[in-house]
Amino acid sequence: MSESESAARRRWVITLGEIIALLALLVSAVGVWIAWKSSNEDKTTRVVEQHSAVPLALRGTVDGDGNTLTIMPADPSHALEGLTITIKGGSKIDVGSDGRLSASDLQGALRDREKEAKGVTHSAPVRIDARYVEMGKDRRGGGSYVIRYKWEGGGLFGGRSLRLVALSR
Repeated sequence: MSESESAARRRWVITLGEIIALLALLVSAVGVWIAWKSSNEDKTTRVVEQHSAVPLALRGTVDGDGNTLTIMPADPSHALEGLTITIKGGSKIDVGSDGRLSASDLQGALRDREKEAKGVTHSAPVRIDARYVEMGKDRRGGGSYVIRYKWEGGGLFGGRSLRLVALSR
């Protein structure tokens, strides 16, 4: 082979290599364009944390010597707006947003039970209806509970008084 033939052959080899490189560059560019185009069409995914409503559960704490019973939601995310206590048999007691039930209010509602034995813990089934706020929404809830109490005092000249003991489900 002469020098001119080998030079022509080298030129074709170089040209063939350049063509393959250009095709590879073109294929890469088309792949990048397709990926970019499809990423523009994808909408961003929003992750939203959703809280489900928690049912209202109430708990009661006797204050001092049994003169008041503070009724409050067990879940701190609930804000109490008002309570209505209905004693089985029809008597209703409206309790404010502070949830404080006084023994004198319950004693007035239990007029028919003043003959019960003193010093013994008695119970009264009640229905508690509550208005409360959870996650910025007004809600209603409640349920059946039992208020435990006992009678004290009495005697020859003294009147009987009611002392609150507990609230239970």
